[in-house]
Amino acid sequence: MSFDSTVRTAAAALGCNRVRSGLTMLGVIIGVAAVITMVSLGQGARAQMQADIASMGSNILYVWPGSMRTGGMRSGAGTVTTLVEDDVRAIVRECPAVKLASPTVGTGVPIVFGNQNWNTRAEGANEHFPAIRSWTLASGSFFSEAEVRSAARVAVLGRTVAENLFGGGDPVGQTVRVRAMPFQVIGVLTSKGQNAWGRDQDDIVVVPYTTVQKKLLGITHLHGAILSAVSPAATFTAERQVTELLRQRHRTGAGREDDFSLRNLTDMAEAAEQTQRTMALLLGGIAMVSLLVGGIGIMNIMLVSVTERTREIGLRVAVGARRSQVRLQFLLESMMLSVAGGVMGILCGISASSLMAWKLGWPMLVSPAVVAGSVVFAGGVGMLFGYYPAHKAASLDPIEALRYE
Repeated sequence: MSFDSTVRTAAAALGCNRVRSGLTMLGVIIGVAAVITMVSLGQGARAQMQADIASMGSNILYVWPGSMRTGGMRSGAGTVTTLVEDDVRAIVRECPAVKLASPTVGTGVPIVFGNQNWNTRAEGANEHFPAIRSWTLASGSFFSEAEVRSAARVAVLGRTVAENLFGGGDPVGQTVRVRAMPFQVIGVLTSKGQNAWGRDQDDIVVVPYTTVQKKLLGITHLHGAILSAVSPAATFTAERQVTELLRQRHRTGAGREDDFSLRNLTDMAEAAEQTQRTMALLLGGIAMVSLLVGGIGIMNIMLVSVTERTREIGLRVAVGARRSQVRLQFLLESMMLSVAGGVMGILCGISASSLMAWKLGWPMLVSPAVVAGSVVFAGGVGMLFGYYPAHKAASLDPIEALRYE
């Protein structure tokens, strides 16, 4: 028998028991569909987390004032007032790993235009804010260094604020009132959506930090600073340099805790990446178990098939079929079941992923590598679990097989 005739014979044998073949494939279908759905869910969540962190800016470090202890009681974070403008200038000047820096001072404010009003957050920053946060402008321009020095009453609106105050109109050039003080709108930021903690990043009004200090809060210290390292790899060097500099400037003695907090977003991104990778592997491993169970089902059915076709096998060997041809036929039957089940499982998995993404709003990312790997793995399952039945069929004694009832 040629290879082509062996393939046709194997396909015909499976066609004689369509219902049983379909039920046997069901285990593989469910297994492959589960692998694709679970891994797509894990990869989608991972991609969403990366996008959320990336939306906060690139190579970012945040610095906040620390907490103070009074009468044995520790106050909340940000209660000390030791972080000042000169600290931020010194960071840029003396920390080579830091590329840009912006002081930050924020407060909640009501903002009014005509008969529309909105409660939002006024975020004070300097002219480097868009570059640090990788935040482009949808229209208008950002304020300049001169406007920061003069504490100008200029504002750049987030998309949420612009839509609630102006609807579909153009805010640029209009005058809004922030705590009863007139501010000129000079720009509108592009939309960033929610961050990793669920906060609407577009619900913001960015103004010069000096304006917030002098005209909204009446303070001289900072609520924090946002820094951009020269590269993602340099964020850890920048973290060390900034820590050493601020401890020196604030005269923090050895053994005393810092009077500031520093958060490295690259560190957070790597931790989130590791968590999502572990979750994806866990979900994929669980789904692989169901695929292996499907393979056991294939082996069970193939053993039954060998028993039912004992006389057929004996007759084929008696008329000249080689044992390798018998083994190949049963291996092909097993692999046909598993590969056909794998293809159908891929279609079911992609459909299930799309349905979950549409219906539940879950992030799903179907990877071509996962799809290809599922087909290869399904074929491997068919070969692995089909080998023993095929070997058993090829090992039958033809005389004993012909006597079998």
